[in-house]
Amino acid sequence: MPDLSTSAAVTTSPIVLAGATGQLGLLTAYYLRQRGASVRALVRPKSVHSAEVESLRLQGVEIMPVDFGSVPDLTQACTGASCVVSVLSGLREVIVEAQSRLLDAAVAAGVPRFIPSDFSADFTRLPEGTNRNFDLRREFQRRLAQAPIQATSILNGMFMDLLTGQAPLVQPAIGRIVYWGNAHQPLDFTTMRNTAEYTAAAALDATTPRYLRIAGQVASIEQLRAEASAALGREFGLLRVGSLGVLRGLSQLTRTLAPAPTEPFPAWQGMQYLHNMLSGQAKLPEPLDNDRYPGIRWTTIGQVLAPRP
Repeated sequence: MPDLSTSAAVTTSPIVLAGATGQLGLLTAYYLRQRGASVRALVRPKSVHSAEVESLRLQGVEIMPVDFGSVPDLTQACTGASCVVSVLSGLREVIVEAQSRLLDAAVAAGVPRFIPSDFSADFTRLPEGTNRNFDLRREFQRRLAQAPIQATSILNGMFMDLLTGQAPLVQPAIGRIVYWGNAHQPLDFTTMRNTAEYTAAAALDATTPRYLRIAGQVASIEQLRAEASAALGREFGLLRVGSLGVLRGLSQLTRTLAPAPTEPFPAWQGMQYLHNMLSGQAKLPEPLDNDRYPGIRWTTIGQVLAPRP
């Protein structure tokens, strides 16, 4: 394997970053700049005076306002780039339609590589219809497969950061780990920061395969209980709410009663994601690609759950 450490040579061609003002985008831009990369952030004109864009400017990122609805605009913005990295977030109009225009622009501009906004559990192993957001990524991937460009998807399981609030697994108020199904099913977790750092390294690596699969820590519900107990200094127990069938039914019922069709992450979508992980269907296959870039220090679940000083 070639030397892919942080000391590897950096191309002088810019990395184009779409979605740079989101949390993952800001972190990716930071780590690209840490590696000495030239970064060109594509932003909507209405965002050019935002605090996020100002932060990017201060880091030395080139800011390029673009109309994401215009392939010619996007083509001009992609010209001369060595890789286009998409960290766009949204529903079909973003994940399928806007990304497709960005892909067409990258091809038209002669960009050799494209990293799509996947950053998730392994949706390639799931049947259609089990997760709305994954179905959108799969639809875009069918378009990506037809494009004359080298593509690399980075799959990282669940963002570990969600364990501190948005993902309902760790419940400090009652001292329980809440789950459905089997407490010994391995689950993949990676912090957003580690995902961004890995993405930056991959964007500068011309030898990436079609998929890179990473996990800061692989842990079962039982192991999550042990991590929470150690990190928070008190014993956590397990609370099995029901079977995976119960979770699937709850997701379907919630979607019927509160569909929230314009929200990227309504409650029922989170339930679909949990079902995909807890069932083992979206488990990242071993071996993982964590060691591809040796300079990355992987954050553990205990470090995320531990109280801040």
